[in-house]
Amino acid sequence: MTTPTSQILSASMAPLIVHDHDGRELVLRRLTALDRLRLFKAIGPVLSQNNLYLGMVTLAASVTAIDAIPVPAPTTEGQVEALVARLGDVGIAAVAAALASDASPTMEATTQGN
Repeated sequence: MTTPTSQILSASMAPLIVHDHDGRELVLRRLTALDRLRLFKAIGPVLSQNNLYLGMVTLAASVTAIDAIPVPAPTTEGQVEALVARLGDVGIAAVAAALASDASPTMEATTQGN
């Protein structure tokens, strides 16, 4: 028997699939408190307080797969930068749009760029 709380928690952890302007399929998930804590450790105390940097890092770290190829969670500043470079502007924009408009974690979103 599932409770309403367990259903909400399960839905919030379900992956979100988005396609960026380049046609790549990005699988996303919302970061947990522990995920964010690990990101702070990866980027260090100075960059953790830079809200613009942290925002982009958070978007990139939400990606768990690109075109069905798993993306490991970054654990160093270099890995964070490599992931941001791999996603590029169109990937980051697609992730931001999908997470901003995600009313239901199980919905599939397609983001179009200009």
